[in-house]
Amino acid sequence: MAGGDAFPGEPAAGTAVVEIPAVTEWTMEMRDSADLRPAPPPGTAMAFTLARRPSADVSRALYAAVGARVCWTDRFPWSHEDWRAWVERPELSTWLAMADGTVAGFFELEAQPGGDTEVHLVGLTPAFVGRGYGGHLVEQCVRRAWQRGRSWARHAGPATRVWLRTSTLDHPSAMANYRRRGFTVAAESTRPKRVPDPRLAPWPLPCDPRPVSGPGRTGAAEEEELIR
Repeated sequence: MAGGDAFPGEPAAGTAVVEIPAVTEWTMEMRDSADLRPAPPPGTAMAFTLARRPSADVSRALYAAVGARVCWTDRFPWSHEDWRAWVERPELSTWLAMADGTVAGFFELEAQPGGDTEVHLVGLTPAFVGRGYGGHLVEQCVRRAWQRGRSWARHAGPATRVWLRTSTLDHPSAMANYRRRGFTVAAESTRPKRVPDPRLAPWPLPCDPRPVSGPGRTGAAEEEELIR
């Protein structure tokens, strides 16, 4: 689950789809910026840059690079115009995380009415998974979510709640990481989900991650291996 996509679509005709019978989804929230708990810094410094010129092409590439291994597939049916309409909205901000001279990850934040700020996507590129970057990435993402109305979406006013969705299709460390950063569970639901083949991403995966995803997975892996 990649988050609350505005343009969900059915898989294209002929796309290989697996229906996972029971996917549990959690809504997690933080209602006070003081609840945010820092993570240990990674060995190499990360720099965070707001994309002041949003790019449908860059966002689509990062969505595939970061998310295919954990079944981010909801946006696969999107056209180029769908992507442009999504990333060019004034209430959405896309942030790039840089380390060792390359893109280490990214996240999407949306300023919603009433002070809600949603973390739609947050994750690491494959070369940085398992190297101690995951907790720090989430911490910095949430810090910027609380900066809404100042460093981004200045028209929208301050944040009063930061929230996100995660599920049993996500990286097994995701829940533990969010809890360590100060998030609590606000809602939980379980239902079937049809998941298109993540190997349809621009860069083919060595194996299909869907059969090993789902409720049977646990949070035993290290939090630093987070990909949401």
